[in-house]
Amino acid sequence: MKLRIYIDTSVVGGYFDEEFKEATQKLFQRLENNEIVFVISDLLDLELIDAPYHVRELLLKYPANKFERVLLTKEAIELADSYILEKVVGKTSLEDCRHIAVATINKVDVLASWNFKHIVNLDRIKGYNSINLRLGYQIIEIRSPKDLVKYED
Repeated sequence: MKLRIYIDTSVVGGYFDEEFKEATQKLFQRLENNEIVFVISDLLDLELIDAPYHVRELLLKYPANKFERVLLTKEAIELADSYILEKVVGKTSLEDCRHIAVATINKVDVLASWNFKHIVNLDRIKGYNSINLRLGYQIIEIRSPKDLVKYED
């Protein structure tokens, strides 16, 4: 079974960013090689509306079977609200929390992000997973794309 990797908007933008493009493009190479599937949500679609054209168009270069589409549900909204209420992050990080909640509820193998402040952050990850466990969800693995590329021996 292919690894299911939920990607947020920072991964799509990272494809073109000098600091992040090497690892991001290697992750996309794994997608092209059919080693992984990207799990994408309607949140990503909404966030890409205001992105530069080349960023918005990146995912359209790939066939639909490379992706698994998931939706922001009432259940995910409530879980994301729990992260805010429990002060894992502040109210301004609601969209980040929604990505984590959607990924959690859809039981992805890992969520990939370049957002080190609110998502790929050990203290925050512990907070999200503490709430997930308390509410009966599984823990979520959160990594940067750099952690998800294959390195040759």
